Amino acid sequence: MSPSGSAATANTPVIEKEGGRHLRSRIPLSLKLGYSAFMAVLVPVYLTHYGPTNFLYFCDIALILTLVGLWAESALLVSICAVGILAPQLLWVADFAAQAAGYPLTGMTAYMFNRDTSPFLRGLSLFHGWLPFLLAFLVWRLGYDRRAWAAWSALAVVVLFVCFLLMPPPRPDPGLMPVNINYVWGMSDHASQTMVPAWAWFAGLLVGIPLLICWPTHRLLIWLMPEAPVTFSVTSPVTSPITSPAASPAGSAPR
Repeated sequence: MSPSGSAATANTPVIEKEGGRHLRSRIPLSLKLGYSAFMAVLVPVYLTHYGPTNFLYFCDIALILTLVGLWAESALLVSICAVGILAPQLLWVADFAAQAAGYPLTGMTAYMFNRDTSPFLRGLSLFHGWLPFLLAFLVWRLGYDRRAWAAWSALAVVVLFVCFLLMPPPRPDPGLMPVNINYVWGMSDHASQTMVPAWAWFAGLLVGIPLLICWPTHRLLIWLMPEAPVTFSVTSPVTSPITSPAASPAGSAPR
């Protein structure tokens, strides 16, 4: 092979292997297929009954990213979902249990007990209860990618602005229409909160979600979970003997 061809090869990212063989899948195929089957039901049903804006909810964004992350076995994608929704979804679980016992905490799961909504739709929404535990398992298997906090924080800020400026606010009888998406007007879908001005509530979300909710989750995941392994490496042209000026024939060095 010519020196120029060797230099090009030296700068090409290569997938790291273990013992000369491709790493085996770290996620069971049965889990990938089961999750995909669930999404194949949920997505068209939600589109039909709630419309596409329902997928602006953080939990629904995480559902889609988790599907991609499962099949790609992407530590970054599952870490983004975990750092973003583990705490809110665990709060959902606690509120659901309290609501079932007759002592609601926040009211965020009141819709699960609305008899005007079909049991099938409410059953699909039970994913809020198992998704955080699935994400914890996936991060444990794939490792936690420390870029996740910054990625989710940026995504959350953009989505919050879209929901606050473009999506419907609370209304007395919203039906199945998504309103007050991601609680940008308060905790109720029927009326805006009145404790503070609307801009103050929204500003609190912009700051509080990344710093008060996701940052502690980020630190906890760093502490509890293995770090995501590096899957790509690039040979530095500075240290490679092929690309050093002393070892390269005249005219063969990369330009």
